[in-house]
Amino acid sequence: MIALVTGGSRGIGFGVAKALAKSGYDVVITGRRAGADVAPALQQLKDCGVGAEYVAADVSSKSDRQSLLETIEKHFGKLNVLVNNAGIAPRVRADVLEASEDSFDELISVNLKGPYFLTQMIARWMILQKNTDSAFRGCIINIGSISATVASVTRGEYCISKAGIAMATRLWAVRLAEFGIAVYEIRPGIIATDMTAAVKSKYDALIAGGLLLEKRWGTPDDVGKAAAMLARGDLPYASGSALILDGGLTLPRL
Repeated sequence: MIALVTGGSRGIGFGVAKALAKSGYDVVITGRRAGADVAPALQQLKDCGVGAEYVAADVSSKSDRQSLLETIEKHFGKLNVLVNNAGIAPRVRADVLEASEDSFDELISVNLKGPYFLTQMIARWMILQKNTDSAFRGCIINIGSISATVASVTRGEYCISKAGIAMATRLWAVRLAEFGIAVYEIRPGIIATDMTAAVKSKYDALIAGGLLLEKRWGTPDDVGKAAAMLARGDLPYASGSALILDGGLTLPRL
């Protein structure tokens, strides 16, 4: 079984890649960094006793997406799981009254357009694999965010990109159902990664003040365990679902 995790060399993506490797999946991870910078993460995956490869690729680039697919076809010949994890935060947090079009375009290109069309490419390949082998099992997992529904006026473009991912999950779940390819969304809350390091003190205080039901930061491993469960098929009869991992942040309370 082969899994592709975009942005899989660090943060949530690495947590997902590790969990899949521990479940016996050979793993392909992507990112923008040089191969030498990713070598330690790649070795950790290989230490799980599986195959692991890194492909430098920018999901917002059509040519990079095509090259990525060709590389996986050449080296592995198949793909069972796609995890659309690669994403970025705004370079500068700006109020929606002040945010720039350049920032909006960059966020939408990386966080929404890239995974949407990568899914299109890989879904077509998965259909071919299913038509060739009736036993083939495919799964697509989108890493979204509670920002799909929780408004943050200093990160408007990020929220919109994640709201788009939520709808993309539903669209692909409907379209791929006839082929038995399940599509899910994982919607993390406050996760301890390099992306959230700059706001650590803010959220430390909010968590201590009762923001969450589970009074701790989420971890990439939390998300990884959920992704591996979905990839293995341990949550049947649920294609199109969004799995919320936010420690109770979005649970309405009086």
